[in-house]
Amino acid sequence: MSTSAAPPHAPSTRKGRATRERIVAAAADLMYRHGVAGTSTPAVRDAAGVSSSQIYHYFADKDDLTRAVIAFQSETILSNQAPLLATLDSVEALRSWRDVVVDAARQQNGAGGCPLGSLSSELADDHRWARDVLAASFTAWSDAIRTGLAAMIDNGVLRPETDADTLSLALLAAVQGGLVLAQAQQTTDALEAALDTVITHIHDHAVRPA
Repeated sequence: MSTSAAPPHAPSTRKGRATRERIVAAAADLMYRHGVAGTSTPAVRDAAGVSSSQIYHYFADKDDLTRAVIAFQSETILSNQAPLLATLDSVEALRSWRDVVVDAARQQNGAGGCPLGSLSSELADDHRWARDVLAASFTAWSDAIRTGLAAMIDNGVLRPETDADTLSLALLAAVQGGLVLAQAQQTTDALEAALDTVITHIHDHAVRPA
């Protein structure tokens, strides 16, 4: 894709939206498996079953498509995890969220890593626009975790002085670091250890019965 391409057009019909979504989903899958640099426009075209002109119609250039992929991956992660995080009412519920994260990684023997983490590793150092979008995506993820922890404070599970901001960042860091090691080691041991350590620390903030 050339950066001199014409400005993209927002789809105005259901068919157009479906086509754009199919292009983004195909690009997301290819970029996850092969990286951004290893994903070409013809590959996206063939995987999505569209023409090159349709891709250029909706995306100004490869950066524009990659930006849409980052948004797609962020929305996918949050849509899968937000319902669990929004209903946290106990440390046991937090452990259930942990199990979902670990089970997803275990199904692939740790392969693949985190879609957002992989994009960040490839793009963040050299592309300011990508770094900003990825940072916003990670912030949205940590905010969802923080909201769950804040609910546990509000309902009396955790002590009022519990720092939900710091603990949400620690949980997200445990997920990201654990997934990187899972990808390299092909095991979820490090991911489990990191999450269990942070959750044990959170449990130490639980309100004890009188």
